[in-house]
Amino acid sequence: MADEMVEQAQRFINSYNIDGIPKVEVNGRTSWTVMYALTRALQYELGLTTLADSFGPATLAALQSRFPVIDAGTRHGNIYRIVQSGLYCKGYDGDEINGDYTDRVAQSVAKLKRNMGVDGVYPGDGLTPKVFKALLTMDAYVVVEGGTDAIRTVQQWLNGRYVGRRDFFVIPCDGNFSRDVQKALVRAIQYELGMSDDVATGALGPATRQGLRQHTVSEGSTGTWVSLFSAAMLFNRRPGVSFTGSFDAGLAARVRDFQSFVRLAVNGQGDFPTWASLLVSTGDSTRAGTACDTVTEVTAARAAALYAAGYRYIGRYLSNVPGSTLNKQLQPGELKVIAAHGLNVFPIYQTYGGEAAYFRRAQGIADAHAAIQRARHYGFRPGTRIYFAVDFDALDHEVTESVLPHFRGIKATVDEYGPEYHIGIYAPRNVCSRVGAEGLTTASFLCDMSTGFSGNLGYPHPVDWSFDQIATISVGTGEGAITIDNDIASGRDEGQSSFLEEDDDSHLDGRFDKTFQGVLLADVQNYLVNSMGVPEQGGDGGLSLSTRTTTQSFQAVMDLDWLTTSLSRTYGMRKALIQCPLLWEIRAYNIGDKAADDAVEAGLKDDSSTGLGQIFAATGIRARNYCVRAGIITDRIMDAANSDDLETMWRSLHDDDVYNVSTIPAVLVEGAADIGVARPSVASSDDDSRRIMGRYNGTGDGAQRYGNAMIGLFAVFEKYNHLFRD
Repeated sequence: MADEMVEQAQRFINSYNIDGIPKVEVNGRTSWTVMYALTRALQYELGLTTLADSFGPATLAALQSRFPVIDAGTRHGNIYRIVQSGLYCKGYDGDEINGDYTDRVAQSVAKLKRNMGVDGVYPGDGLTPKVFKALLTMDAYVVVEGGTDAIRTVQQWLNGRYVGRRDFFVIPCDGNFSRDVQKALVRAIQYELGMSDDVATGALGPATRQGLRQHTVSEGSTGTWVSLFSAAMLFNRRPGVSFTGSFDAGLAARVRDFQSFVRLAVNGQGDFPTWASLLVSTGDSTRAGTACDTVTEVTAARAAALYAAGYRYIGRYLSNVPGSTLNKQLQPGELKVIAAHGLNVFPIYQTYGGEAAYFRRAQGIADAHAAIQRARHYGFRPGTRIYFAVDFDALDHEVTESVLPHFRGIKATVDEYGPEYHIGIYAPRNVCSRVGAEGLTTASFLCDMSTGFSGNLGYPHPVDWSFDQIATISVGTGEGAITIDNDIASGRDEGQSSFLEEDDDSHLDGRFDKTFQGVLLADVQNYLVNSMGVPEQGGDGGLSLSTRTTTQSFQAVMDLDWLTTSLSRTYGMRKALIQCPLLWEIRAYNIGDKAADDAVEAGLKDDSSTGLGQIFAATGIRARNYCVRAGIITDRIMDAANSDDLETMWRSLHDDDVYNVSTIPAVLVEGAADIGVARPSVASSDDDSRRIMGRYNGTGDGAQRYGNAMIGLFAVFEKYNHLFRD
């Protein structure tokens, strides 16, 4: 919502015609862009020649030198205007932005300092440099969504106690635990340990760890160390904890709960392992785990070494990264070797996953198909949980925009095609918590070794954590030597200890190599021209009204190669069987088809053949119902005579290309059964394939001609598809 006074602040910024102070949009909304512009304006008024978004040491030093306190006696109109603008952007009353330090401005500054918790250190109504620095941020000093009064109290206490230290700056007092608050707490601990400003960095290094070993707190303890410990408990969202300087029986009980939750020795004391688990994602990275994960094949010697070292669960990868020389996937017979040595296995699916650009709904669907197929290939039994990796420091907006759609695609696909498997996630804590909160996963494997990840700093263990990765170590000697990631196991997931026989899926189709795309297109064009009389554009009959060229249609099929490959492997049929009707229906789409769709949209018709595969809603319902009853997919049974079901199916086929193309193999399977042909498979004869594709177009002479045309196109695709099996 636009704020009139923020608009005035933005106009004030735009009144500067100075290189280095950019114009801002006058929209009445506070943003970092506005705060950065105000920071640059302040730097200009302080006489700094280099203007920057950062309110750094040079800005702070200049402010301290010229205006150690800004109040009614400062007499600098534009400095006042910057203060007034900053107050409005923070939600405080700045009076008119007129360059006066009025009583209203003074009262707002005093209120701001109270909200920060620094009014005891900086009494009165003047603005000091560190408070000014905090004013020109997007940090809040009142409780915001998700925050609590208890955490805000700790934030205010930290500000009030430590803001006088050189490198301690005002932290948010919004009631939320965050990266900055985490670092402030560690810095406070370092100050209490006696570290100088040059040494106290806010990172939990060796000296800080050693100091904490000497500051165990327990029932009966009092003072600042108990305050810091109870603050750490609060920041980790432990229920029933209050900010206190007295360690009583209630706090001891809450500590025991936390220790049990993170799998520490349960003693109710704030000992070093407990301090560490509260302050850094790895906790005490030297503690022994009972789980591990590795990219290395587990041979008999290595399995024996792992078991002897106390390990009982091991994570192994379902697949390699395409094009990578690292062979990290399970090897033939490896699962039997692992199980024979008393180890259970939990599978991990990861190809790339190292940046936000990888994550999207379509990729999630492709990953889920691949993971299901690989899990079945290795013989993982129903009930197995597959962990899908998010192996980068996903910021919160990237979780919203990329990771959540990705996992929605995973869940929808697993629910439909692999419901015997559960979905897990390997990721930073915040990512795990957000994906789990939406019901997309059932357990979290925490990448806590990445202590600097913003998604780990300031976030507690997700409630559904199963494994916690804390250190890379070596185990065993000689032939038994192996490098692993040491993981703590919560007991939520015990992996699998027995497996079905491995399935040979080398006969199934693989992804198409794009270097062959040009020659395949040429062969498709030649076939359509020479055998079907179909030119690059237009053509006889209905094709004269077609809106797509052969090249455009072919490219659309190639763009969906990831999906047609996954579907062909899931259904156990040749990919060309899906590609042929898909290509033809895209190529043959004409203005009459659009008119039919428009009629359905307008309520003039109940149904039309729609989407890339030109499938009637009634056909989609019939085909999918058949596959559900045959146990091929999992979905609800729909009724084509029910207008709501018919509309739902039509809308899905019309609006969602992935859903439409995913329905093509179901139509082929149901059509085969309808004409008495065996379910399409990689062993289907050319004649059966011809008849199945003909049935896709209906029945009668037209369908027969359709099948005859498609079987020739089938041969063209097969000429290249067979190169990419195994």
